[in-house]
Amino acid sequence: MKKKTIVYQFSDETIDKMKEYFLDKQREKTPPYALFQADEADTVITAYDSKKVVFQGISADIDAQMWNEFEKNLTGKNAKKIEKKEKEKTVKNEGDYHFLATIGSDEVGTGDFFGPIIVTAAFVSLKDITFLEELKIKDSKKITDEQIKKIAPLLIKRIPHYSVILRNKEYNEKYSRDMNMNKIKALLHNQALFNLLKKDKFNYQKIIMDQFVNEKKYYEYLNDKNEVVKNITFLTKAEDKCLSVAVASIISRFIFLKEFKDLEKELGLEIPKGAGTLVDEAAIKIVKLKGLKYLDNIAKLNFKNLDKIKKGI
Repeated sequence: MKKKTIVYQFSDETIDKMKEYFLDKQREKTPPYALFQADEADTVITAYDSKKVVFQGISADIDAQMWNEFEKNLTGKNAKKIEKKEKEKTVKNEGDYHFLATIGSDEVGTGDFFGPIIVTAAFVSLKDITFLEELKIKDSKKITDEQIKKIAPLLIKRIPHYSVILRNKEYNEKYSRDMNMNKIKALLHNQALFNLLKKDKFNYQKIIMDQFVNEKKYYEYLNDKNEVVKNITFLTKAEDKCLSVAVASIISRFIFLKEFKDLEKELGLEIPKGAGTLVDEAAIKIVKLKGLKYLDNIAKLNFKNLDKIKKGI
């Protein structure tokens, strides 16, 4: 059955009665600006400071109508129904992406001299939200690698997702004046989203992407592609605002860590992540062992690190 999202604005009196009614059903964690959030069978109900109440779920229309009838009996007037355009604005302003059924995509590895670029797209349903909150899901950059190794397998098992790996040999072949990092990222995000959407007919409300370039430029990068995923919402710091983006970032990081470990085994050396001085020092050791050409396969050659490495050898 299709999940719905319905928004009404109620009087103070009805909001007070709702708080009392949902007292034992409220969630501990609430989105920004929310008075409370509660579960009522198949509906998630979120009341905001603005007196707007969002009903989300299979039976959202039934619960919304019940409280509209309560408002009418209490005040003599129907509650104000927030129509689609105003509802979307309300959701955006009140930070409610966390509690939507979304598809989100995120990448890792773009700032690392060694290691591949990984992009993952993931679908989070309304039923997954409590599970993810219990795991304290957040952006992978704010979780230690050890925590990611424990959490990611649970996410991989439960959350529908699709990951794309671009290893550095192929990255170096692609990279040019006409194929910069942002275009590469756009192509990988589109590939991950398209292939995830091919898996199933997901009942999502939004597709969210962490914004690395403006929307117009993003789609310009995809001009020569026949299969382009549209209607994406681009957000800055999306991994902090949207669970599916946070999940995508964790799964991407987990795959990156595995790939990085395999590279260390191959070389018999510990390799620093990122692109700092320690990376330069490790790369010089590798070049002395394997030769400069070996970096073609394991490093991003457009990084400024390469000039420092050449000077160092």
